[in-house]
Amino acid sequence: MSSERSNNGFVRRFWAMTVKEFIQMTRDRVTLATMIMIPVLQLFLFGFAINTTPHHLPTAILMRENTDVGRSLVAALENTDFFDIRGVLTRAEDMDRLLASGAVLFVVEIPDGFERSVRRGDNPALLVAADATDPVASSSALGALSGVVASALEGNRHIALAEPSKPPFTIIQHRRYNPAGSSTLNIVPGLLGTILTMTLLIFTALSVTREVERGTMENLLSMPIKPIEIMLGKIAPYVIIGLIQALIIIGAGYFVFAVPILGNPLTLACVTGLFVISNLSIGYTFSTIATNQLQAVQMAMMFFLPNILLSGFMFPFAGMPQWGQWIGEALPLTHYIRIVRAIMLKGASIDVLAYDAGALALLTLIAMTIAVRRFRRTLD
Repeated sequence: MSSERSNNGFVRRFWAMTVKEFIQMTRDRVTLATMIMIPVLQLFLFGFAINTTPHHLPTAILMRENTDVGRSLVAALENTDFFDIRGVLTRAEDMDRLLASGAVLFVVEIPDGFERSVRRGDNPALLVAADATDPVASSSALGALSGVVASALEGNRHIALAEPSKPPFTIIQHRRYNPAGSSTLNIVPGLLGTILTMTLLIFTALSVTREVERGTMENLLSMPIKPIEIMLGKIAPYVIIGLIQALIIIGAGYFVFAVPILGNPLTLACVTGLFVISNLSIGYTFSTIATNQLQAVQMAMMFFLPNILLSGFMFPFAGMPQWGQWIGEALPLTHYIRIVRAIMLKGASIDVLAYDAGALALLTLIAMTIAVRRFRRTLD
């Protein structure tokens, strides 16, 4: 009897504790929603947005002559799923600028006298410049390029070849910025932004929430100091920590992984500071919404997940569907990774990266505004 009574007591206590936890879980709606939304978000992001064989990659044509052969090549590229023709250029300077800014990943150059050489069977060279900072994005498209352009002239009755059985031209590929296709040159600059995002979001998301939970926020407010001064004072140390983290990562990339820094280090430092402030502001916004530290960490991870998947760090940005790219454009990490890779690997100046620099500044301003408003409302 005593054994049966003990077992019944265990079951009742176990059931009471289980019911209590379920009730507590339903009261903490933010935590419950996060537990449900994280796997759903992962499913949709991995299932629909991630593509390791990207298509519709932005491409420009540097056409030095407007001929039937050139137009046939452009039409052949447009009919594929790999290339998305964004424009036809006439100057080499425009080609360099577009590649340096990341606006296009490929530029197909049709040189002067190309059609005449093709008709005469001289086997001229078709030049293809590729932004190889992301080897995954460029390799698959370059592999398909040979077959695409080789079949461009087939069935075109307006073009007569001197030797139909002979290849009409040779494709010369120029992999810019990363000729060896090293994944390290692509990953290390991306890790700079990813690590800063993860650490700064979590640190700052916990900062205000920790003060509220410990009851020390009231002590701060009782002092002759304004709320905005409290916020800026709490952010300032993390700005320094973020810059130190960036310096360590860049130094390790340069000395250990041989990642070059071809651009201006001062420009890189300024942009990094802007990115750090942006993440700190977002983290503070989360801390004003969360009621405890667990919720703050969960919100930070919910924001970090789209950053790492949709920013172009792990998967080619140009290979994502349009809606995925729209979400990615609203993330500071997307623009920071583009800027860092362009400065370190391409030696690009800030004027070439005006779009991404402006977008990062705008996102930082929005994040700061929301953080200040939420911080004031929380204190009131």
